[in-house]
Amino acid sequence: MTLEEIAAYLRVTKKTVYRLLDRHLITAKKVGHQWRFEKASIDAWLRQNVSKTASILVIDDDETIRALFKDALEAEGHSVTAVGDSGQGLEMVKQQNFDFVFLDLIMPGIDGAELFKQIKAIKPRLPVTIITGYLDSDLMAKALASGPLGVIGKPFRGSDIIAAVNNYLHFGKQQE
Repeated sequence: MTLEEIAAYLRVTKKTVYRLLDRHLITAKKVGHQWRFEKASIDAWLRQNVSKTASILVIDDDETIRALFKDALEAEGHSVTAVGDSGQGLEMVKQQNFDFVFLDLIMPGIDGAELFKQIKAIKPRLPVTIITGYLDSDLMAKALASGPLGVIGKPFRGSDIIAAVNNYLHFGKQQE
C-alpha cells in the first residue's frame, strides 16, 4: 500500500503516518523515495497495539443503527451506551466520562451539528465521530466549523465502526 492508501485505510492524515514513521512506530519499507506498507503487517501491528477497551456513547435516533453499534462494539469488549435522542445524549455526556462518541448528524430536536458544538463546549477533548449519509450537506459543514471530528458515511459496516474506535485507541491516545 502507498502512503495515501495507508492513511485512508487507517483513517488518519498523511501527517500522522509520517509522524508514526519518524517515531518508528509503524512497519514500512522505503522503495526509492516512496514508502510502502504491507496490509497484513499493518493489521498485525494494529491488533498488537490496540488492547484497551473504551467506554462509548452512541447517539442516533435509529434503533437499528444503535443496535449495530452496540453489537459490533460490545463484541470487541467495549462498554456501549446507546441513546435515541439529542437531549438524552447531552445529559449522558454531562453525567459520565466516555472515551468516544458516535453522533448521528440528522436527528429530531437538536441536530447533530448543534449537539456536537454543545458536546465540545462541555468536554473539548472528547473525540466525536459523526455518522451520516449527508456528507456534502450544509449541516455537515456546520459541524465541521465547530472543530475537528471523525466522519463515517452511511452506509457502513460493523468493521468500519471497529476501525474508527481502534484507530482512536491507537492513534488518538498517542496524540494526548
